[in-house]
Amino acid sequence: MAPFTPAYLQMDSHELRARADDLNALASPCTLCPRDCGAARKEGGKGYCRTGFLPEISSAHAHHGEERPLSGTHGSGTIFLTHCNLGCTFCQNYDISHLGRGQVISVRELATVMLRLQRSGCHNVNFVTPSHQIHAIVEAVSLAAGEGLSLPLVYNTGGYDSFHTLQLLDGIFDIYMPDIKFTDSGTSDSLAEAGNYPEVIVQAVGEMHRQVGDLITDERGIARRGLLVRHLVLPGGLAGSDAAFRFLAREISKNTYLNVMAQYLPCHDAVGKPVIGNRLHQKDYLAARELASKWGLKRLD
Repeated sequence: MAPFTPAYLQMDSHELRARADDLNALASPCTLCPRDCGAARKEGGKGYCRTGFLPEISSAHAHHGEERPLSGTHGSGTIFLTHCNLGCTFCQNYDISHLGRGQVISVRELATVMLRLQRSGCHNVNFVTPSHQIHAIVEAVSLAAGEGLSLPLVYNTGGYDSFHTLQLLDGIFDIYMPDIKFTDSGTSDSLAEAGNYPEVIVQAVGEMHRQVGDLITDERGIARRGLLVRHLVLPGGLAGSDAAFRFLAREISKNTYLNVMAQYLPCHDAVGKPVIGNRLHQKDYLAARELASKWGLKRLD
């Protein structure tokens, strides 16, 4: 297999810096994500995501529990970004996404974190929940690229991403890993305070796939470029699995790498609530796997 060069290193350094500048402009007043809240983040304002202009992270380490093509043998260099632009009541990282566990750092420090993960042998740099902090991330990438960063970048997102923001990421990220959380607007409104999520995710995943295509791995099975999709099966069919898999098969690719996830447990605000407060039964998970196969999706993690 030919030597791998990540997308951002194939981009002119001035263009990469210009993309960072464009994203910084979108971040204040903020229109980075579909909420278009208009928060003056440079002046200390915080929108729905409760995040200022500087990056804020909870942790950064080699993660061995991600999908096999990401974790490989040496782990995925995972950076957990604090806060989120979704309000999922059942979030299993509630302390990070809702309660804001983490610390504010500089863009320079974020670049240093990426380089540290590379030195530790990680296969990639994996940004978890990047949508609301992508302006700082790309600026940090432009710094780290000039100092030797050469790993593929993973955009690990809840899927609530604006089309215009994703367009500015074309040629920067090698790997997109969105969740498809919901396919019904009433459900997404009640469980994530995002009634337009189903229409947003369709457009977002389409743009991600246009940029990077189906997942490509090297001779070791390590991801180099492409789309991975996660779908967490929820109790009572709340995730709309059949519609999610139909969309992937018909409008994206039957060769999509898909992780149908079974680890749902009611957490925090979901505890004690009807339906979402229930544990996921194995039969419901197995039924979802069968639906994926019914639609011709065979690359299941």
